[in-house]
Amino acid sequence: MGGCLSGDVQGGKQAIGGVHQRPTSSSIANNAAHNDAVDFFFRSRGQYPLFSQIELTLSALNLLDCDITSKSDPVAVMYLRKKDGRLEEIGRTEVILNSLNPKWIEKITVSFQFEAVQTLVFHIYDVDTRYHNVPVKTLKLKDQDFLGEATCVLSEIMTRPNRTVTLTLTGNVRAGVNRNLGTLSVQAEETVASKTVAEINFRCVNLDNKDLFSKSDPFLRISRIVETSAAVPICRTEVVDNNLNPMWRPVCLTMQQFGSKDTPLVIECFDFNTSGNHELIGKTEKSVAELERLCLQKEAANFVYPSLRGNKVLKGQLIVDRYMEKVQYSFLDYISSGFELNFMVAVDFTASNGDPRTPSSLHYIDPSGRLNSYQQAIMEVGEVIQFYDSDKRFPAWGFGGRTSDGSVSHAFNLNGASYGDEVVGVEGIMAAYASALRNVALAGPTLFSHVVDKAAHTASQSLSQNSPKYFVLLIITDGVLTDMAGTVDALVRASDLPLSVLIIGVGNTDFKQMEMLDADNGRRLESSTGRIATRDIVQFVPMKDIHSGQVSVVQALLEELPGQFLSYVRSRKINPVGAPAI
Repeated sequence: MGGCLSGDVQGGKQAIGGVHQRPTSSSIANNAAHNDAVDFFFRSRGQYPLFSQIELTLSALNLLDCDITSKSDPVAVMYLRKKDGRLEEIGRTEVILNSLNPKWIEKITVSFQFEAVQTLVFHIYDVDTRYHNVPVKTLKLKDQDFLGEATCVLSEIMTRPNRTVTLTLTGNVRAGVNRNLGTLSVQAEETVASKTVAEINFRCVNLDNKDLFSKSDPFLRISRIVETSAAVPICRTEVVDNNLNPMWRPVCLTMQQFGSKDTPLVIECFDFNTSGNHELIGKTEKSVAELERLCLQKEAANFVYPSLRGNKVLKGQLIVDRYMEKVQYSFLDYISSGFELNFMVAVDFTASNGDPRTPSSLHYIDPSGRLNSYQQAIMEVGEVIQFYDSDKRFPAWGFGGRTSDGSVSHAFNLNGASYGDEVVGVEGIMAAYASALRNVALAGPTLFSHVVDKAAHTASQSLSQNSPKYFVLLIITDGVLTDMAGTVDALVRASDLPLSVLIIGVGNTDFKQMEMLDADNGRRLESSTGRIATRDIVQFVPMKDIHSGQVSVVQALLEELPGQFLSYVRSRKINPVGAPAI
C-alpha cells in the first residue's frame, strides 16, 4: 500500500486494501514472505520447498491506552524467530487511528513450511502523532510506545478448525499501569491462485446526515463473511468530506480478497470522525455477483440500519456505476512468456574508494586471492543477475576514473574497448574490472547521472522498437555521491522507461544519499524542474546487510524488482508475450 495510516496526513482518510494490488506479497525483504522472482530463482535450481502461501488477518481487543487526549494509534508488526533466536521482520499492518480494538485490513503474508517449526512473534505499538505522515515501512519502532507482544507457532494456527487463535498480550510497558494488555487474534487463510481482479466504482445517494454543523464524511468498509460467520475486513475506501452523495475512486478486489463471486460481502457506510468513533450510516450485504448485477441492471441497493426492532430500511442507496473483471498478470507470467530482463553494470572508480595499492582500499587486489569489496559484490550479485539475463551479455561501464587519454570519464567501457561495451557473464565482468584497475586511475567527482542516462538511452531505443525487454542498471559504489541533483534529474527522466536502477553499496560509508534515492519514504523523486517521477525505479542494497546475515543476496536484490517491473508494464497495458489483452 505504501502508506502508514489507514488514512492520509489529514488523519486516517486514505483508502486501504482495495487499491490496485501490490505485485508482491510483502514490502519487507524476508525469507518467509513470498516473492515470485525469488521463488523462480530457487525452483530453477531444483530447490522446491514444500510450503503454502498464507495470509494472516490481525485484530486486537482492549489494548493499553497510551494517549492522554485520545486513544492509542496501533500498528502490528510480525516477526519470525530464527534458530539463533534473532527476530526477522515479516510484515506490518497499517496504523489505525484512535482505537483500542483495531481490526487491521492490511494482511501479512507468510510461507507455511510444513516441515519446519515457525515461531511467530507479534509486537503491537502505539504510533506517536509525530509519525502519522511516515510510511509504515520506514517507521522506527524504537520511537513508538510498546503495547505488548504475543507468540505462537504457525502450525498452531493452521491446525485449528477455524484457523484462528486468540493470544494474550504480555510485556514490559510503562511502570505503574494496568498489566492487562489485551488480546490479539490471528486468522489464517491460504492464498488463492487466481489472476481475476474485479474493479468496481461505488457511489451513494441520499445518505443520512450524522453531523450537526456540516454534512457527513462518508467512507465504505467492505468485509467478507467467512465460514465462522465472522466478517473479515478486506478493504475500505477513502473518505469523501462533507458529502451525502459521495463518489469514490475505483475499488480493486482480487479473488483472494472476496473468495468467490457468490461469497457474501458486508458493505458498511460510515461517517468518519477523527476520534476514531466512526458512526454507522447504513449497511448492506451483497456478493460480488450481486454487485455486478446491480451495475448491469442499473439498480441501487438500499442501506439498512440495525436496531432492536430489526433492520430499518433507509433512503440512502449504494450504486455500482461500473463493474469490470480483468486479468492481472504476474511477474512470472511475463518472464516465462519470453519477456527479457537485460542487466547493465556500472562500477565506481572514484578516489573516495582509497588508493588501490593500499590494503585499506575497497579496490585493493589481494595477492593471496582474497576478494575485495567490489569483487565480492560482483560475484555474489552476478550469480543472481546472470540467471535472469537471457543472453548473459552485460554492458559494463566504469565511472569517475581517469582513463588512458588523461581525461576523467563518467561512463567508460570497463573492458577498455573503444567500441563495444559488453562482457560475457560474471567472469567477463571480473576480468574487465581487474583490467580496468590496472589501466584506469581513481579520480572523481562521483557522478551517477552519466551512466543512468546511458542506460536510459538503451532502454529508450528498445522501447522505440517495441521489444519485450526490461532493463536493470546495477551500480556498485561506495556511496559518496557528488551530483545528487543531477542524479535525481536523470532518474526522474528515466522513470517513464522500462528501466530499474539497483544500487549496491560497498564499504561502511554513510549511505543516506542512496537511501534518499530509493524513495522508500513513500514520496517519489522530484527533479530540479519540479517534475515528479512517474514511478519509483531505484532500489538500494548495502552489502554489509547481506554479509551480516540480515538478508540473503537473492532476497535483497529481488525484493523490489518484480513490483517495479509490474508497475511499468501495467501502467502501459503491456501483456505477456502472446497473452490475450488484459
